[in-house]
Amino acid sequence: MDISLILAFLLVGTVVGFAAGLLGIGGGMLSVPFLTMLLTAKHFPEYLVVHMAIATSLSTIMFTSISSVRAHHQRGAVSWHIVKLLAPGILIGSWIGPWIGKQLDSSWLAIFFAVFVALSATQMLLDKKPAAARELPRAPGMLVAGGVIGVLAGLVGAGGGFVSVPFMTWCNVRIHNAVATSAALGFPIAFAGTLSNIYHGMDTPGLPEGSLGFIYLPALLVISIASVMTAPLGARTAHSLPVKTLKKVFAMVLYVLAAYMLYRAFR
Repeated sequence: MDISLILAFLLVGTVVGFAAGLLGIGGGMLSVPFLTMLLTAKHFPEYLVVHMAIATSLSTIMFTSISSVRAHHQRGAVSWHIVKLLAPGILIGSWIGPWIGKQLDSSWLAIFFAVFVALSATQMLLDKKPAAARELPRAPGMLVAGGVIGVLAGLVGAGGGFVSVPFMTWCNVRIHNAVATSAALGFPIAFAGTLSNIYHGMDTPGLPEGSLGFIYLPALLVISIASVMTAPLGARTAHSLPVKTLKKVFAMVLYVLAAYMLYRAFR
């Protein structure tokens, strides 16, 4: 791997970590399009690029989520009883998500990612919180909800916050607790999804050197280090900047990245 690619991964990790700390979101929706661009530019096999970008992005969340959860836990914001109820379904769903992704052609996977990102950007742009309508379901319902969150997160390489936070606030969980609890759910999502991407990708022909299943290890290493270092800086900066305005700008960026993924799917 040449130095230019290392620097590019370093830049991606820096931006993703800072954005995650600043806006309280996962970095998957940023890192997947940029990884797709970089791996395409380095002439990775076309049929593998999107799968590897999603898998590698998901694996980085294992590391970035730990520092985020630690900060939220210190403030007593994580609802661990909700984590315990959702985690089993999430582990199952996050294993299934990459398996579904493997069955999809690279173009269809890119389309699915683009649609998901565009919907997430719209949610961020409107900044509408779902009206609290009910209590959290019982254990069977939480198992199903966790499964849905895990499948979607495993398919797009994200931490699931754009699904889990609205679900929890709809069930009368306070927004601050929902965000903190969603951060805690990022680890089981990334853990199961990473194992699934390794297992289901191992027998894929044409994997580049440095790959472990669908995960490109050099990118995982560099992006994780950079994002873990810059996430706290983003969190501190959030207290001195107009975060609502920044979220609108970030939503516009997501629309552009969604458009790129659509372009790549249809070119």
